Amino acid sequence: MAKRPLIIVTNDDGINAPGLKYLVKIISAIGDVVIIAPDSPKSATSQAITINSPLYISRSYIHPNAKLEYQLSGTPADCIKFGVNELLEKKPDICVSGINHGSNSSVNVLYSGTVGAAIEAGIQGIPAIGFSILDYNWNAKFEHMKKFILSITLNVFKNKLPSNIILNVNFPKLRVKGVKVCRQANTHWKEKFCKRENPMGKEYYWLTGDFIDNDESDETDEYALKKGYASIVPIRFDLTAKDYILKLKKWDFNG
Repeated sequence: MAKRPLIIVTNDDGINAPGLKYLVKIISAIGDVVIIAPDSPKSATSQAITINSPLYISRSYIHPNAKLEYQLSGTPADCIKFGVNELLEKKPDICVSGINHGSNSSVNVLYSGTVGAAIEAGIQGIPAIGFSILDYNWNAKFEHMKKFILSITLNVFKNKLPSNIILNVNFPKLRVKGVKVCRQANTHWKEKFCKRENPMGKEYYWLTGDFIDNDESDETDEYALKKGYASIVPIRFDLTAKDYILKLKKWDFNG
């Protein structure tokens, strides 16, 4: 009988998040699941790591489908680093991160702790996938994603991934027509800082903003999601703009 693969699961919404619970439930059909997740929400932490304060780790017993589970006081990237280098006796066969409550498509991927954890796994030499749904509701529905999550994960096992690529996968809110392999849309946020006052009369600010998508291509993740498809964007953690190197070499840096 073939040995079941070892799957490390994390997220950025925290150990108690329903998206994590659902992901563990279905992914445990594929292999042995070890959860190492933040002990509280750590959204929008990207690939941040903890260097100026201690990390606290404890066992958790929330998810019956997990072989082992831990909660860490650090970030999602911390969870992967700690799991691979301290907790686990062998390197996981794959990392799945999520299911994130909220979009990580287009420019949002740069801020995402969910994808940040997957990137960290990729750096550690582990094939990795970040899963997200376009629904910030804590009680979001996930059943329409099940067969696609399993199919995408099994395809990674079957077809492998290059060592420097991870998959960023986003799902529509209620129904999935199918899967589209896409590029990241060219978008940005127009930030606003709402000025408020606390009960003691002290001013504070709350970040908000408008999402701007001027990319009219039908080959982007935003387009696929608007049309009801799940989007898969292969992303690299080497950020070098290789196509610009030759042009940059022509600049005069000698004054």
